[in-house]
Amino acid sequence: MLTHPRNEPMTERMTGAQALVRALEHVGVDTVFGIPGGAILPAYDPLYDSTKVRHVLVRHEQGAGHAAEGYAQATGRVGVCMATSGPGATNLVTPIADAYMDSVPIVAITGQVASAAIGTDAFQEADISGITMPITKHNFLITDADDIPRTIVEAFHIASTGRPGPVLVDISKDALQAQTTFVWPPQMQLPGYRPVTRPHSKQIREAAKLIAEAKRPVLYVGGGVHKAGASHELLRLAELTGIPVVTTLMARGTFPDSHPQHMGMPGMHGSVSAVGALQKSDLLIGLGVRFDDRVTGELSSFAPNAKVVHADIDPAEISKNRHADVPIVGDAREVIGELIGAIEAEGRKGDYAEWRALLDGYKETYPLGFEEFADGSLAPQYVMQRLSAIAGPDAYYVAGVGQHQMWAAQFVDYERPGSFINSGGLGTMGFAVPAAMGAKMGRPDATVWAIDGDGCFQMTNQELATCALEGVPIKVAVINNGNLGMVRQWQTLFYDKRYSNTDLQTTRRIPDFVKLADAYGCVGLRCERPEDVDATIRKAMEINDVPVVVDFVVHQDAMVWPMVAAGTSNDDIKFARDMAPVWDSED
Repeated sequence: MLTHPRNEPMTERMTGAQALVRALEHVGVDTVFGIPGGAILPAYDPLYDSTKVRHVLVRHEQGAGHAAEGYAQATGRVGVCMATSGPGATNLVTPIADAYMDSVPIVAITGQVASAAIGTDAFQEADISGITMPITKHNFLITDADDIPRTIVEAFHIASTGRPGPVLVDISKDALQAQTTFVWPPQMQLPGYRPVTRPHSKQIREAAKLIAEAKRPVLYVGGGVHKAGASHELLRLAELTGIPVVTTLMARGTFPDSHPQHMGMPGMHGSVSAVGALQKSDLLIGLGVRFDDRVTGELSSFAPNAKVVHADIDPAEISKNRHADVPIVGDAREVIGELIGAIEAEGRKGDYAEWRALLDGYKETYPLGFEEFADGSLAPQYVMQRLSAIAGPDAYYVAGVGQHQMWAAQFVDYERPGSFINSGGLGTMGFAVPAAMGAKMGRPDATVWAIDGDGCFQMTNQELATCALEGVPIKVAVINNGNLGMVRQWQTLFYDKRYSNTDLQTTRRIPDFVKLADAYGCVGLRCERPEDVDATIRKAMEINDVPVVVDFVVHQDAMVWPMVAAGTSNDDIKFARDMAPVWDSED
């Protein structure tokens, strides 16, 4: 019986599974990526009747998790994936860990064996709550059907507020099957969860004072600025102050590449101008960053003369790796907005002409470049440049992990926040294809290119079947050098060219990616010569009714430069093999 008097909660008798689907509808879910199985099967029956929630049947649970991530990153909404107990749930561990490292809001819903069987090593039982505890923002185990609606609301609230992240909801089979009274809206019970978004005004004033006094400040911008939707505020702050900007791998596009104050991406494969900006600075204004090892290199030698203003919504990140002289806890959008007001109130503007000239000199002297091969074979960096020029800044570029990811970060021009989606913190091979699928489903009118390596592509390319059947026309650029390229690069540089188990032999057409694409109901194209790159990309761009896979066969010895070797100082950056920049002598 349905009863909902005016101003009274809506109540209705139904099963726990029906309550789950109804709750998902009420919180605004329109897409769920998943695979059914025994323990979650009760939820799939009412899902069959839902007119609001589209279920996408993936080919592997890892694909479901990465698709939820791609959807979340492209839309800013919470992505949802679903799996059964045991192996189905454990196949979600990698994308959950990936989402945790990169602060991506997803909710993973898993079935669990009946509550009476929990702890008995029942068929397809795994303690997924225990397994994922270190890699979720929070997780729930539901054994009572009455708790389902409230828990779903709490899960979405936790995933999407504060520092975003993954939340797991594990539901026992008997809870899904039991009768319950569905009450909406439920009352959340999260007394200990109060993320701080408003920064402390005293800290803001201290930061503004340091900025006014600095001679060589840098805006060190991370993914938290994009997550907060603060790119507009960042642009205002940068142009108000004239301070140079570097954007991390997770913040590509948050500040326009074409802006004269942009010095590039810092880090292991960052530009000389960006790395030099950090190393030579006297003040780092870290906004939504983690000071992670890929950016800092050897921590003890990182930005040795710089004071640090560190603003982050997660207090656990502040001073975790580098001491913050001015710690600011708060949402990046509010922090930057208040910082602008404080700088204007301070009334003093720094003179950074000499500092900017130094960095512009690095930018001009050590631009990103690449080797062209005498045998006429294809340079992967050239593919990225042409893809960027032809697909343009309005496209989404979704990268896997490895050399192709770095080339995509370096040689595609990003002008728009969120246009580059990749696996940063965890470095997950197999991310690109399913994440591109999720991004395309979240942004159906946008062009979405998955940029993948031949190694990554073979981990999750089965989701091409999902794309073809679901009508999701992504485009895939496979950078095929026949090897696990990044590992091979390290073997070249640090292991005396002893290429142990990195030769995939895909350039021998095992597999033939064009035939594989055709087998999956996609269009397959191949490009092996520089003079064919533009025509091949344009042909792929013209096909918008089915997925397209382009096999770009590139030279196996192409490397990613610049490079800071792992564990070494950023001062030791090489812009090409055995070639280091000449830094200015002034400290």
